[in-house]
Amino acid sequence: MDDYPLLDLFLTMLFFFLWIMWLFLLFRVVMDVFRDEELSGWAKAGWLIFCIVLPYLGVLVYVIVRGRGMGQRDVERSRKAEAAFQDYIRKTAADGKQGGADGASGPSGTDELARLAALHDSGSLTDDEFARAKTKLLA
Repeated sequence: MDDYPLLDLFLTMLFFFLWIMWLFLLFRVVMDVFRDEELSGWAKAGWLIFCIVLPYLGVLVYVIVRGRGMGQRDVERSRKAEAAFQDYIRKTAADGKQGGADGASGPSGTDELARLAALHDSGSLTDDEFARAKTKLLA
C-alpha cells in the first residue's frame, strides 16, 4: 500500500465514478433515441453510430442538442402512463360495481332488485314474472 498514495486512490475512485455515471448517461441517451417518435429511422441510426464511434463526444453532443427534449419527452411519457393507469383503475372499479368475476352482485344488483320491486308494486309485473326475474337476478 506504500507505493499507491492516498491521492492516487482518490483519483482512481473519482475516475471510476465518472465512468459509471457516463455509462448511465449513455444508456439513457440510447433509450431516448429509440423511444423518440419524432426521429426518423435514419436519424436514430445516425445518433447511435455517433454515440458508438465517438462515445464521449456523441453523448455530450446529444445531451447539448436534444437534452431539453429528453426531459420533456420523459415527462410526457410519465403523464401518458399515469393517465392509462388511472383509466384502468376507473374501468376496473366500474366493472367491480357491476359484479365480480365470481358472479356476486354489487350495488348494481341491489339497484336492479329495487327496480323490480318497484315495477311489481306498481302492477307492471305479475307475481310470477317478479319471482322469475328475482330468481334470475339472484342466481
